[in-house]
Amino acid sequence: MQPFIRFISSAFCSLILIIPGYSQFRTDAFLSNLLARNKNPLFQEVLTHPDQYRLQIIYTRIDRDKQNQPTFTSYYFHVDSAYYFNPASTVKLPAALLSLEKLNRLNNPKLTKYTTMLFDSAFSRQTRYQADPTAENGLPSLAHLIKKAFLVSENDPYTRMYEFVGQGEFNRALREKGYGDTRITHRFVRMSPDENRHTNPVRFVDTDGKLIYAQPAAYNTAPFDARRIDTLGIGYMTANDSLVRKPFDFTGRNKLSLDNFRTMVQAVMFPESLPEKQRFNLTPDDYRFVRQYMSQFPGETNYPKYDAAQYYDSYAKFFFMDSLHHRLPDGIRVFNKVGWAYGFLTDASYVADFTNKVEYILAATIYVNKDGILNDDKYEFETVGNPFLYQLGQTILQYERSRKRPNVPDLSAFRLQYETRKADNRPTVKDVDN
Repeated sequence: MQPFIRFISSAFCSLILIIPGYSQFRTDAFLSNLLARNKNPLFQEVLTHPDQYRLQIIYTRIDRDKQNQPTFTSYYFHVDSAYYFNPASTVKLPAALLSLEKLNRLNNPKLTKYTTMLFDSAFSRQTRYQADPTAENGLPSLAHLIKKAFLVSENDPYTRMYEFVGQGEFNRALREKGYGDTRITHRFVRMSPDENRHTNPVRFVDTDGKLIYAQPAAYNTAPFDARRIDTLGIGYMTANDSLVRKPFDFTGRNKLSLDNFRTMVQAVMFPESLPEKQRFNLTPDDYRFVRQYMSQFPGETNYPKYDAAQYYDSYAKFFFMDSLHHRLPDGIRVFNKVGWAYGFLTDASYVADFTNKVEYILAATIYVNKDGILNDDKYEFETVGNPFLYQLGQTILQYERSRKRPNVPDLSAFRLQYETRKADNRPTVKDVDN
């Protein structure tokens, strides 16, 4: 029997802000008051102008009963699922989960996430992927793709998982699981909409190179709903560095609401807390593996051997990263996925503070593009975005450390065995595309 776990909406204390003809933003008084406690000037500047920064925040409090079963209470600040933000690399999380789910659905004992996985090409601009020098055996596998997608948010692994799952199945599966307000239309390489509908043939082979399973090339015929037009900015730079003086059109781009993204993190960490249809069909080892590489530091990892100075501990942990903080506080692990592109910074994290017996989920997205020009690489990530998210993370962490809980949580299920970097002569991996 599944344990009884409650998820409580904070509607009883919410204030709904309505902008006629556009969106309905949800702001809960509790979270608004909590954020007001942090008097940092930049932090308050952003909070005071949430529309300018397209700010959305969701904080999920977790309380345990005497049997250590969790209850979830979510609070919202300026959140609306219809309010577009570019999800960037956050889509690597559902790509990984759906890839593992698909592999399990094939139900072949010779197929595991560690099996060699080869990509061929069958359509315009598709590329082959037959070797990976950053893997221990020099060969691609789903496990290695997931590592690279989570540890430093490499882009090619997402493209390969997109190709394995297939554009049509990617969207259909998320929709059937109840993750609405989601649209996955493209790889992270330059391709036309039609080219993105075509996905590569994929082969799995054993250690002798003998074929285990072959997936043919696929084409998605299902249309996308383009009734809602999402544009942003006052101009954008083309691939030829020409300025186009009109808003950038995101209508055909990837879309993932912040609430769905947050829920996917909950689905990884607490699958039994969600309705069965919202879960992903993963094995116990899949959950362990995903949690490990969502929280492991790049500098701990042997394959790939990322440069620990460039990819420091908090590199992809936005709620714990600013110019002075490259390490997480002792005793804390963050199970998360981030994304950054087009002036957006987004993070959804389950935070476990093993020293202070604290846990919570925090998700946020912020847009920092003062000049209104997209694709010019002039975004205020370092001066506004990252400092704001760090202050947000500190605000919630300090509140969580101070608040009284009915029961002290037992977090031992999330104490994982991490790698230790081995000394060898291999060069470190630097400057990846992410």
